[in-house]
Amino acid sequence: MRYNWGAMTIQQQEIQWNKQRVLVTGGTGSFGSFIVRRLLDLGVCEVRVLSRDEKKQYDMRVFYEENPNLSFVIGDIRQLSTLREAMEGIDIVFQAAALKQVPTCERFPLEAIHTNVLGVSNVVDSALAHGVKRFVSISTDKAVKPVNVMGMTKALQERIVLQANRARSNRGTIFSCVRYGNVLRSRGSVVPFFRRQLALGKRLTITDERMTRFLLTLEEAIDLVLHAAESALGGEIFVRKAPAARVLDIAEAIADEAGKPFEYDMIGTYPGEKLGEILVSEEELERTEQVDSFITIHPWWSSKRPCALEEEFASANEIASLETVKRMIAQADCEFERLEVADGEFSRF
Repeated sequence: MRYNWGAMTIQQQEIQWNKQRVLVTGGTGSFGSFIVRRLLDLGVCEVRVLSRDEKKQYDMRVFYEENPNLSFVIGDIRQLSTLREAMEGIDIVFQAAALKQVPTCERFPLEAIHTNVLGVSNVVDSALAHGVKRFVSISTDKAVKPVNVMGMTKALQERIVLQANRARSNRGTIFSCVRYGNVLRSRGSVVPFFRRQLALGKRLTITDERMTRFLLTLEEAIDLVLHAAESALGGEIFVRKAPAARVLDIAEAIADEAGKPFEYDMIGTYPGEKLGEILVSEEELERTEQVDSFITIHPWWSSKRPCALEEEFASANEIASLETVKRMIAQADCEFERLEVADGEFSRF
């Protein structure tokens, strides 16, 4: 399939998913659980999940009724021996293992470096050694102009992954990244946090009334990742155009949903917390190309300069209405409901 945007052309490679063996690192997390479902629906030859959590792996086995196309490896991306076991025979890697909570990374910066930087470097080295065809790493808007440890480690992760395209040991592996903002209903995100506060009879807590964040659902995030797998030529960062919202509006939507008065306390920003986020920086603008809702940031070594965006893609620029926020939360709830078992056997996200 070919897309035209101005004078530029992007070649999208059709992947025969039923012939692929796919490794998902961090595959029992929120994103991992969703992409496992999508890959199984696509009929992949094998989905191999690497994670540290044996309970969540057990839950997935039960949920998928011991699906023969789904396999598991217990271990940590910090360990090369684990990666050698996990990477054997793999065609495509989705690198989603991470320490992603901003406060945790601020408190334990060295742990964030060991996982988000050195651990991902291990995954890259293993993918090169095993001749993987395609590699997509999951990044975040916090990697753009980072002010916190999580964002700094993710920014380094992006560089490590993209530079692997130019490694002397690369025999044809295509490395790319995707970058997105806050995923609604994912573990540790603000929607379940606000719901928990209201369920416990507490007042909502807001760090700053001016705070804005990009929003998307997990299915939208997975669409972006699959688009990257099929479109990458090597070294690109892929971004999906997404609405942004005031955190205040998200809190109000959750209060309205619960039928409770919208009351909150201001507690001040956490260490490393930004008022707004950026998905595409001004330095990257001239290398941007847009096709439908997807933005491609071409690598610095590319001669392509399509200049699809004229200004930074920042969360403060276009704020979604309260009704849009409510609709997106409802959509995220429907998506998660499809991955939850009524009796609670499967880990609830």
